[in-house]
Amino acid sequence: MFISKFSRLGAQAVKELSKAPQTIRSKNPCFAIPRNAYLEALSCKLFSTTTSGNSLAESEESQKISVTFFDKDGEQEIKVPIGMSILEAAHENDIELEGACEGSLACSTCHVIVMDVEQYNKLEDPTDEENDMLDLAFGLTETSRLGCQVIAKPELDGLRLALPAASRNFAVDGYKPKPH
Repeated sequence: MFISKFSRLGAQAVKELSKAPQTIRSKNPCFAIPRNAYLEALSCKLFSTTTSGNSLAESEESQKISVTFFDKDGEQEIKVPIGMSILEAAHENDIELEGACEGSLACSTCHVIVMDVEQYNKLEDPTDEENDMLDLAFGLTETSRLGCQVIAKPELDGLRLALPAASRNFAVDGYKPKPH
């Protein structure tokens, strides 16, 4: 008699668990895990480190934007990876954009001028700290920004930047610092 009541209780518990869509059965029957549709969808996806049909070079190219720098020597177009600052990209491509503070927002030597107002409007608004540093920049314009604060993103593809004729740094005239 005791065994039959116990087995009916167990059968009823299994029946109730199968009806409850809001919980996931766990190894410990006393611990119910709430169901999360987002996590369940992720758990069903498979991940691979190989590309599907596209070459690695094509996928890397699609993650870069085109940026053109204009200075006293002419223009130079470079490809900038998404997420990289304009200052870092300039240093990697031997463009004479100083960046004396190495991008720590403590100087104005990476001052650039965005040549297209439409592109300037796509940038995030400058912070108060950036505006304070821009006040010290040589040749400040309405579309001036610090290169260390402009981060490449897909909507900035085709960005055109002018480099000012000079910067306010304490280095001797003619000195060209090497990026660190």
